[in-house]
Formats: sequence, structure tokens, C-alpha cells
Amino acid sequence: MSHPDQKIIAVYQGSFDPVTYGHLDIIRRAARLFNELVVGIGVNPEKEQLFDPQERLELLLPHIRDLPNVRAATYDGLTIDFLRQCGGQVLVRGIRDLADLSNEVKLATLNRLVGGVESVFMLANDQHVLTSSTYIKQIYELGGGDLARVAQLVPPNVARRLAEKLGRPRT
Repeated sequence: MSHPDQKIIAVYQGSFDPVTYGHLDIIRRAARLFNELVVGIGVNPEKEQLFDPQERLELLLPHIRDLPNVRAATYDGLTIDFLRQCGGQVLVRGIRDLADLSNEVKLATLNRLVGGVESVFMLANDQHVLTSSTYIKQIYELGGGDLARVAQLVPPNVARRLAEKLGRPRT
């Protein structure tokens, strides 16, 4: 158990490809719980990446500038190694549904067994339960490039970059 005056550094890791309002909600809420929050932008080898890590960092930064205890960085490799490099003690994970919970419990158990790292699960707010970076890309592409369909799920700077990457919105 931590001592009351101990500084707790948490790491919120994800691919953030692209960053969504759901991610930003977890960041803001986690920032209130911990002394410092490091947002780790990693590469998921199981997913095809739309934006490279540096682009994802640039899309995120405008939305955390007003949070003095939050910083963001890109990384390669294991999340546990990144957490240690940051001086972190705990991983923050967002949970949207039971499928997320099932996967995250397995990862949390592995992280605790292998790395001695605890995980804190934060439930998504109701309006973000169905928000997924993968779904956002699919909605944009399959919806004919209609920005209005993703505007409620991602910040304007992200919607613009989606349009640039995936093609102009239809007129």
C-alpha cells in the first residue's frame, strides 16, 4: 500500500489510432486520481496503423495542454518497460464492455505476475461505450468520407486528419 505522501505516477497506454473523446475522457478522469499521468502511445502489432506514433502524439497534445500533471510520449516494446522508464507504478486501462474487461483482466494478471505492476480499470462513460478507434475508421471509410458521422466521436483536429489520410469528405 502506498504512503499518503508518496507520489503516484500512472501510465495510460494505448495505440490511440486515432485519439477519441473516449480516450480524452479517461485521461481527464485519471489525471484527477494520480499525481502524474503519462499517456503512452504504443504500437499494437495486431492492428494496422493509420497514423504513425508521432502523428498520434501530435493529434493528442492539444487536448492535454491544460492538464499540468499529464504528459505524453511514444514508445516501442513492452508497456511494462515503458512504465518503468517513466517511473510509473500503475497502469490505467479503460473498460467499455465485458469483452474489454475479459481481455484486460488477463493482461492485468500477466502484468502483475511478470512485472509486479498493478492495473486500475476505469469504466467508460455511457456516451463513449461504443467509441472505438477501429470503428471510427470504418465508419468514415464505409460511410463515404462523411465527417459528420465521426464528428461526435473525435475532436475536430482528428476528424480533419482522418479526412486527409483517408480521403476528402463527400460533398
